[in-house]
Amino acid sequence: MAKTVLVVDDDPTQRRLIQAVLERDGFAVAHAQSGDEAMQHLTSGATVDVVLLDLVMPGMSGQDTLVEMRARGLPQPVIVLTATGGIDTVVQAMQAGAYDFFVKPASPERITVSIRNALSMGALKGEVDRLKKHASGRTTFDDLIGTSPAMLMVKRLGERAAKSSIPILITGESGVGKEVIARAVHGSSDRAGKPFVAVNCGAIPENLVESILFGHEKGSFTGATDKHLGKFQEANGGTLFLDEVGELPLDMQVKLLRALQESEIDPIGSKRSIKVDVRIVSATNRDLSQAVAEGRFREDLFYRLNVFPVEAPSLRDRKDDIPALVEHFIRRFNVEEGKSVVGAAPETVACLAAFDWPGNVRQLENAVYRAIVLADAPYLQPYDFPAISGIAAPPPELPAEAQAVVAPQAQAASAPAADSPVRILDARGHLRTLEEIERDLIQLAIEVYAGHMSEVARRLGIGRSTLYRKVREQGLDGLVKGVGEADGDAEEAA
Repeated sequence: MAKTVLVVDDDPTQRRLIQAVLERDGFAVAHAQSGDEAMQHLTSGATVDVVLLDLVMPGMSGQDTLVEMRARGLPQPVIVLTATGGIDTVVQAMQAGAYDFFVKPASPERITVSIRNALSMGALKGEVDRLKKHASGRTTFDDLIGTSPAMLMVKRLGERAAKSSIPILITGESGVGKEVIARAVHGSSDRAGKPFVAVNCGAIPENLVESILFGHEKGSFTGATDKHLGKFQEANGGTLFLDEVGELPLDMQVKLLRALQESEIDPIGSKRSIKVDVRIVSATNRDLSQAVAEGRFREDLFYRLNVFPVEAPSLRDRKDDIPALVEHFIRRFNVEEGKSVVGAAPETVACLAAFDWPGNVRQLENAVYRAIVLADAPYLQPYDFPAISGIAAPPPELPAEAQAVVAPQAQAASAPAADSPVRILDARGHLRTLEEIERDLIQLAIEVYAGHMSEVARRLGIGRSTLYRKVREQGLDGLVKGVGEADGDAEEAA
């Protein structure tokens, strides 16, 4: 999606000039002609990613607008414009929270570089905040991406469940983000900031399940050289997330049920039970009721876990969230990979939204990751997702020096030689001079007709004397003597 820049300036000409520069680089532009109008726009809920703010305006000045923005907690980076570059003005703007400044009139490159740097800095700050909340166990439902009806229902149910210690069972296909929902439940509860311990029950070897979940004492079995607490004790006071709980062996289901009912565990080799205070959130991509009917999952454990079910929707059922998810992943991978991709082109977003995504959000995340690593353009294009769009990336352009070497070789290898065109444009795409084109055309005609000057003149539609004069003027005398001197003598004799 195109990033939106709010241009705040009382000069309509200045606004139009900046708009032309920004739209050429793929940005969307909104206008405000005063500080009051800018504040109305910013507080209306309209999307604004960067603000270009003129300092000198009638009414509310740019400086006052900047102060008001920060007082209201508006986070958009602000780049101030000033007609005078006084150090006091710049210092005041920076102290008020401006990200950058430039003196009018500024070059287009200066404007776009400043905006992209501001966006990159904002993405970096956002990613740092996200990682801090993730590490401290304070992710909430406000951090979940998506405003589709299906996701709004998940948020509403999750927020209600988070206020109690009721066991939650999150169901849904693989890759829909069940652990993200579990973390939001933990971060929205009174256990936020306490341990959040995730266990993938399907990835634990069967002979180690009891030890990993409940712990063991030193020497309790062969290889137990140290005491191990287990996941329940690690999560004491916090939340234990049991992912793919349907993969647990039946004998471990019995011990898990007792741990849930009695709030105590029996580590292997321990002589006494240990009390634990753990909130259980479990998840599965299987139909547990069907597993109960087939005898693969205990019915009493199923009812114990399935007290508050939450269905995580598949990505194909929440396609309205795809643009926001793509933008989120672009910001994240820009920071991780040191890239500066601005966003995804509209046709790219449309292509991604039309895809079915059998691997759900995880598949979309990996697709964007690959595109970010390979992308060279400011905006992701459909060919950056070849497996989804079916469009292959264009071949890389050769540098001008390489083109100068390759072009003559390609012309020499082509047949017949007369099909080789005379270049009209130079390496930068500009028209060559008439003199240069004329010289190449005469040279080509002499080569094609092997120095028969009468035929060359006839084909070019000029007289022989004119042709010889142009040959001398263009410095092609050596070519005529080398290629067709004998043929020219033969013509004279004839």
